[in-house]
Amino acid sequence: MSQTEQEAAADEAPEPTDAADAAEAPEPADAAEAPEPAEAADAAEPGPQVQEALLPEVEDARQAPGGGQIDILLDSPMSVTVCLGQARPAVRDLLEMGPGSVLKLDRQVGEPIDLFLRGVRFATGHLVVVDDHLGVRIKEILATGQDAEDAGGA
Repeated sequence: MSQTEQEAAADEAPEPTDAADAAEAPEPADAAEAPEPAEAADAAEPGPQVQEALLPEVEDARQAPGGGQIDILLDSPMSVTVCLGQARPAVRDLLEMGPGSVLKLDRQVGEPIDLFLRGVRFATGHLVVVDDHLGVRIKEILATGQDAEDAGGA
């Protein structure tokens, strides 16, 4: 018998069934969950199968405002970005740079610098030296929406 004939015979032969296989098949916990004959026929057709989701009820676990939940956040570290200025050199100029090159920024000495929290400008300040480290002395905390107004006017 050739390989093609063997494959055809295997396709036509009924699959063996075991009593053990039938015992391992999980039975529905509730008769309402068992598919009805019409649903079983629909399941044989190709396409998405839609079933109702049976979700358990959840108790309302919300606390009253000021329930101490914010205390967890108060000690969380946040990254602050300080922007001294910007430059827009041509690619040619960038490629010509090396050790000792100077990139001129758009800010003048003494002009306030910007502080950003998660990409949003929230304050301005001045660059200072604290011991051997750079720091920022806060000049102004910006009101909500003030950054957009300043950007539109500039």
